[in-house]
Amino acid sequence: MIDAQTMQAGEDMHALATRLFPICRSLTGDGVRQTLSILQEHLPDLNIHEVPSGRGCFDWAIPAEWNIREAWVEGPDGQRVVDFKDHNLHVVGYSTPVDRQIDLEELQGHLHSLPELPDAIPYITSYYQERWGFCLSEHQRQSLKSGTYRVKIDADLNPTGSLTYGELLIPGQSNEEVFLSTYVCHPSMANNELSGPMVATWLAKWLASAPRRYSYRIVFIPETIGSICYLSHHLVHLKSYVKAGFNLTCIGDERAFSYLPSRAGDTLSDRAARHVLSHLAPDYLKYDWLSRGSDERQYCAPGVDLPIASIMRSKYHEYPEYHTSLDDLNFVTPKGLAGGYLAVRRALEVIEANQVWRATTLCEPQMGKRGLYSTLGTRAPEVATRLRMHILSYADGNHDLLALAEKLRTPAWELIPFIEELAAHGLLEDVG
Repeated sequence: MIDAQTMQAGEDMHALATRLFPICRSLTGDGVRQTLSILQEHLPDLNIHEVPSGRGCFDWAIPAEWNIREAWVEGPDGQRVVDFKDHNLHVVGYSTPVDRQIDLEELQGHLHSLPELPDAIPYITSYYQERWGFCLSEHQRQSLKSGTYRVKIDADLNPTGSLTYGELLIPGQSNEEVFLSTYVCHPSMANNELSGPMVATWLAKWLASAPRRYSYRIVFIPETIGSICYLSHHLVHLKSYVKAGFNLTCIGDERAFSYLPSRAGDTLSDRAARHVLSHLAPDYLKYDWLSRGSDERQYCAPGVDLPIASIMRSKYHEYPEYHTSLDDLNFVTPKGLAGGYLAVRRALEVIEANQVWRATTLCEPQMGKRGLYSTLGTRAPEVATRLRMHILSYADGNHDLLALAEKLRTPAWELIPFIEELAAHGLLEDVG
């Protein structure tokens, strides 16, 4: 059940996604800068960094910066049959400049459509091989008439440009960190792009609203090259301090919940994700590491081995609208965003409270004198009393919060207030 406050967060996230949707983002360029600048309105402490094109990052190098101003295809009758102004996906990402006359047969070699989704514009990129192209629906493509076309793409690839990313650090009581990563490199797609930054932004607001045990590091990066770049600069720190984390993507529709593990599969992040989803969405879809496809590939790579898992709604590659114009703001909804936000927030709440507890008395404590047990014996102990006693029964110094919750078949977040209460009465002690 989504409460009113969380549902309002979903409405607010959807409103911001609506504002960001028209911006043409890519691996680099002004669209990323504009997006991060708008996010900075909500997260004033978000630091924006530029990494020069050509700089080496492990086995990669930062590509030239791509910016596009206009692009169109003009038919034999002088009418524009494809126009970048109508939809960002109409141009192959990172297309090189072109301005020429071309016949339909040759043009077809530069066009991309999806016969199986005839109304959809596909999302196509060519980051590391220079080419140009246009994307259009299959219906549009079939309507093209023979003749001479004019094609124009006014864009540039600047080898002295840079890659832009945002980073936010929310200090906690400990220097140990929880790491959240999301990407800002896809043009005009809602689930595969904007849902992640929206949920990350509202999680940041929530985390900043109250003291936290862990520090939180949140990055807004271009996918793949951004995570590789970030790791190449911060790997030693991340390996030393990150205790848990999530890659935030595809988390805004209403169809399903999905879970993709870290490569290790048994990290604190994995345990928290599985526990939360088992209570919030028991029919959630479980994927294995062989189904990876986003930045978890880099964060969990051998030698990196960060504890990064993924809580998603409809997983990338697995829904028909993926990487098309159908992944829009009708597919992603306020309710879907609210549900995705709630699931990750619950996981972070569990990670925050996941201490190992030990009872401080031998045998059962006298609960009545502490006001924790009814002084009138009855056939049916009240639920709260039984839960307190169950917690104490398993508090042997060998069970953390997640293990207690699994033993008691109870959501961990429902145990937290009882554990805090018992600790306040001196009946539980934190042993790590």
